[in-house]
Amino acid sequence: MAIKIANALLAIIGGIGGAMLLYWLLNKLAESLPGRWEDRVKPWMFAGPAILAIGAYLIYPAVVTLVYSFQNEDNTAWVGVKNYTSLLTDPSFLQVLFNNLLWIIVVPAATVVLGLGVAVLADRLRPQGEKLSKTFIFLPMAISMVAAATIWRSIYEYQPAGAPQTGLLNAIFGLFNKGPFFWYSIDTLHFNSLLLMIILIWTQVGYSMVLLSSAIKGVPEDTVEAGRIDGAGERRIFFSIVVPQIWPTVITVFITVLIGVMKVFDVVYVTTNGAFNTDVIGRRFFDEMFTQGNNGFASAIVVILMIAIIPILIYQVRHFRAEEASR
Repeated sequence: MAIKIANALLAIIGGIGGAMLLYWLLNKLAESLPGRWEDRVKPWMFAGPAILAIGAYLIYPAVVTLVYSFQNEDNTAWVGVKNYTSLLTDPSFLQVLFNNLLWIIVVPAATVVLGLGVAVLADRLRPQGEKLSKTFIFLPMAISMVAAATIWRSIYEYQPAGAPQTGLLNAIFGLFNKGPFFWYSIDTLHFNSLLLMIILIWTQVGYSMVLLSSAIKGVPEDTVEAGRIDGAGERRIFFSIVVPQIWPTVITVFITVLIGVMKVFDVVYVTTNGAFNTDVIGRRFFDEMFTQGNNGFASAIVVILMIAIIPILIYQVRHFRAEEASR
């Protein structure tokens, strides 16, 4: 244990010290240049390492993935758009896309609505009660997705009829002589996928609550008082005065959660591993890449996901720019 801690400290100190030394040397090199060359080169000296890191760890893998998506399973021959046509005509993959669409529709909206509701209710408590309630609600945000999925897997656990039920839900239903139910197999109206969505919502509501609570506290009290003087009720004040003023924060939370939802993997992997019609794009990619060994299919799946995310990223950038311009 002591060796691991020492290695971690050494890595942190070495990383920070190495970065400081690198930038010190680059600064000295820039200062040694004659005339205006120092001012011209110095910005690139400081931005250069970050640009190289982005190129090596983001741009280059993206380009390689795009190339691989047009090749066969072991990247030894070109197959054109065959990977894409095979995927988009595969009923199982179309079901995966539909499952992802359900996640996109349900999770961000539910996270924003619940986060907003909790923020409003918590803000009405006394200071100590507000801090305590917000702390408990935010705690799941500090848990990894794998840990969160493991916790909820114990809640959904199923044992055959007659055996002691170790799952919390089945134990509760057992008190009323109901069940037990194998929750993951109930795919009517995609109920099992909804059970998995609850896990992600549970971890993200705290994040939504913190940002929206801060935005609500930033609403000028004068506008709220003006509404009360005009005879508006609390509900009308909230939806007509408060919500329009915090709308940029609502959009930011929604988009951030949406991007995370499109990449969801660990919740499904830990609970059902994509079985019972609950598969999503992230887990399907993992299966094609590391289980089936089909690099071409896996790369095509990633490219499809990137194409789907790009419009959302563009909208988010424009939203931030418009928000900054309005300040």
